Amino acid sequence: MSTELLYLTLSAGLTLILWLPYILARIGAQGMSGAMGYPENPPAPPAWAKRSERVHLNMVENLAPFAVLVLVAHVLGISTEMTVLGAILFFWARVAHAVVFTLGIPYLRTLTFFVSWVGMALIFVELVF
Repeated sequence: MSTELLYLTLSAGLTLILWLPYILARIGAQGMSGAMGYPENPPAPPAWAKRSERVHLNMVENLAPFAVLVLVAHVLGISTEMTVLGAILFFWARVAHAVVFTLGIPYLRTLTFFVSWVGMALIFVELVF
């Protein structure tokens, strides 16, 4: 497996677990039956849980273009230092983004998001230019 495909797989795995914190917060606040049902007036989740849900949604949104870029590079047989760096940057920046966003650290949240975007941009540039 190429490095780019490895980091795509790790990114998919990260996406698979990012829903856990906010669901566990719902279960903690509403109990299992409340979290599994549709209560009329559920208690508001803690701020960190709301941010955690947004982390997951943001990762889902960004996984799609990252996956397309990595898979196109793989199909075309393109694997360079830049595509490898891009994949590594994307994954580790997304891990950091999940932590700092959930903790509510505003400037680092934006920085980690930007670094993950740079990772995708590096792969894009290698494919197009």
